[in-house]
Amino acid sequence: MTVLIGAVADDSTGATDLANTLVKAGMPTVQLIGVPDRTVAVADAEAVVVALKSRTAPVREAVADSLAALDWLKRAGAQQFVFKYCSTFDSTDEGNIGPVAEAMLAALDAPFTIACPSFPGAGRTVYLGHHFVGEALLSESSMRAHPLTPMTDPNLVRVLQRQTKMAVGLVAFPAVEQGPAAIEAAFERLQAEGKRIAVVDAMSDKHLVDIGQACKGLKLVTGGSGVAMGLPGNFGRQAQGRAAALPAIAGPAAILAGSCSAATQRQVAEAAKRWPVLRLDPIALAEGKPVADEILAWALPKLANGPVVVASTDTPEAVAAVQRKLGRMEAGAMVEHALAAVACGLVARGVRRLVVAGGETSGAVVSALGIKALRIGREIAPGVPCTVALVDPPLALALKSGNFGGPDFFAEALEQMP
Repeated sequence: MTVLIGAVADDSTGATDLANTLVKAGMPTVQLIGVPDRTVAVADAEAVVVALKSRTAPVREAVADSLAALDWLKRAGAQQFVFKYCSTFDSTDEGNIGPVAEAMLAALDAPFTIACPSFPGAGRTVYLGHHFVGEALLSESSMRAHPLTPMTDPNLVRVLQRQTKMAVGLVAFPAVEQGPAAIEAAFERLQAEGKRIAVVDAMSDKHLVDIGQACKGLKLVTGGSGVAMGLPGNFGRQAQGRAAALPAIAGPAAILAGSCSAATQRQVAEAAKRWPVLRLDPIALAEGKPVADEILAWALPKLANGPVVVASTDTPEAVAAVQRKLGRMEAGAMVEHALAAVACGLVARGVRRLVVAGGETSGAVVSALGIKALRIGREIAPGVPCTVALVDPPLALALKSGNFGGPDFFAEALEQMP
């Protein structure tokens, strides 16, 4: 097969979300973990999604990794490129969305791109440049208290303009509502005005499909997974209407929750009604205690009776207190490293079915496990498919962005895993 779409995602769960969207739209897709080397083959894929761990990395590192992944995708023959980030536009005033988009445009020698994080299926929409989570502005949602990327400004034109030297424009709802031709005309008008990147409103899946069609002539598209709904159609692909088949994976199951989002807090609370839950203590980590070993000693005897849950999930107030004591980035890195060590210990001792909550945590886990590629299966919840890691023996994985899924997501994931 010929690679038609090459995508760079800033975390593992976002990559899985995008791969899921492309598969549902009729495009065979492989997800790769980390910048691939020259030995990786993707002969059976029309789309390749490279999952990085760059969302909260230093700007220079995020740009360098993204460009390295882009270069690999160019050499693989991709005809159109996607930079995928979170549907809540997770970033700071320094980046990383603006700097990465700017660098990718330059590397592709492309004059213009869009920014469209909307994902109506998960309650994320953009109207007149303002981002909503459900009925609340982004700045009034739980994202306001995100421990790494607090989002306090809902105006994405302002947010993006603070991150880049490129002039930022807006394709507003009235143009989007008129369909692909009007959207494409808006692109041309903004380019004539000197804009290099435009936030695009989207309130429905139809809007996203229309936006994707309007992007047919763009070398680079940036946004959430939703904007990819319309891209395969530009290459003559049609929705296949059925989930990709995965091999059955038997064995014990475990759940690792690193996200502190409101959604994951509810999911951990619901899981505690079914299964044993152990809370990871960041302070004990900082004191040098063997936290991962203690967690494994607690978990292993319980696995024969069903899943176990290990969570660092906590309230915003508790997370803020830990960050004040340990440092914001330092606390997050310690927790991710510990959960990754727990994942390795569990898999080494026979766990074959693993659910991971949190983009940064998922990235740390797949990296520690040495996973290089995933096969995408049926959708568990909007943006979260079942996957099988292409390792020996195979490992069933569900990698979930912190904000995704309903209260009973963990049980649903384990029920639907192959």
